[in-house]
Amino acid sequence: MTQQRDDFDEKAYNPTFKWSFLAPKYWGTWVALFFACLFSFLPRSAKVVLSKFVAKQAVKLKSGATHRARVNLSLCFPEKSDSERAEMLYKLYVTASMFMLTFPKLSLRSKSWLEKNTSIRGFEHLQSVLDKDENVILLVPHTWSIDIPAVLLASRGLPVSAMAKGQKNKVADWLMHKQRVQYGGRVYDRSVGIKPFIKSVRKDKYLGYYLPDEDLGREHSVFVDFFATQKATISGLGRLSKLSQAKIVPLFAMINTETGQFELDFYPALPFPTGDEHQDARMMNECIENYVTERPEQYMWILRLLKTQHNSNKNPYK
Repeated sequence: MTQQRDDFDEKAYNPTFKWSFLAPKYWGTWVALFFACLFSFLPRSAKVVLSKFVAKQAVKLKSGATHRARVNLSLCFPEKSDSERAEMLYKLYVTASMFMLTFPKLSLRSKSWLEKNTSIRGFEHLQSVLDKDENVILLVPHTWSIDIPAVLLASRGLPVSAMAKGQKNKVADWLMHKQRVQYGGRVYDRSVGIKPFIKSVRKDKYLGYYLPDEDLGREHSVFVDFFATQKATISGLGRLSKLSQAKIVPLFAMINTETGQFELDFYPALPFPTGDEHQDARMMNECIENYVTERPEQYMWILRLLKTQHNSNKNPYK
């Protein structure tokens, strides 16, 4: 039985509703939210049709997100033809659309709905670490369904502690935060530093939620292989593992566009720390590669994954 927790932490990020959220500049956000909630109750077959329609339109747009995805795919998969990468981009948008048409139900439906609509594989890898009363940091790459495990685990009495960057849209930021911690958990803004996160994992026994694929610039990274290119990869997970006295358990989340259900894959704990930052970083990237190679459409290729180049100050997305 998991002990009752007090999730309050004065250093945690905790945005609250403000009357300014009703200002005209946010009306579009509220309208979008209304339709998102409405569409989330469409039958699965209707969501599939709508997702494919949206994807066909999205790949035609000259948007920043589509441009970034094309650049990332070309750098990571130069061996693929233009038509193959175009198909990857299309499937990416089908997956993203399917998720967007489903995620409002996380807040509109119950814990039992989430359990019923989530398939979990390899949970024993996490449970075996917890059974030894050891701390855990989950290694969670940026897939479209990245928030699903945090909500599900918290609903089971295993809330997570994470670090996140606030959204520019304050209404969206408030709503996303409410959904993420609706069953418990803590989110820290990067501005407070890493110490509260370490404390929550080491002392308070939260599951750490670590995003290994963010590009935080040269100062906080080492350059190691990432598919066919090199990536500025966060270098501190080994130290974080040591300071938190935590095992690193990879976790990948996806949405199955055929069934409309979420799927979570837990893997055996990694041998962190190795004592070599480059080796630690490469191990993280290998985890991402192994998963994404099988399910490339699940990954957020629209992010600025390769913004910092090894031998150049040029931004590849410009």
